[in-house]
Amino acid sequence: MNLKNFVLESYDEMKNMVTWPKFSFLQNSAILVLVASLIFALFIGAVDLGFENIMTWFYGLF
Repeated sequence: MNLKNFVLESYDEMKNMVTWPKFSFLQNSAILVLVASLIFALFIGAVDLGFENIMTWFYGLF
């Protein structure tokens, strides 16, 4: 199989045999990922702030 044949068959498969999701589904998925990432970032930030306060208090004892 040469490169040209491979590219043509790959293009044909992507165009005719792949089932692509609807745009509304992609929007909903993107919003879900955005919200989940924001919640995760806030959680990690809160844990980091807590550890910073604990370490500041701990090192302040010495």
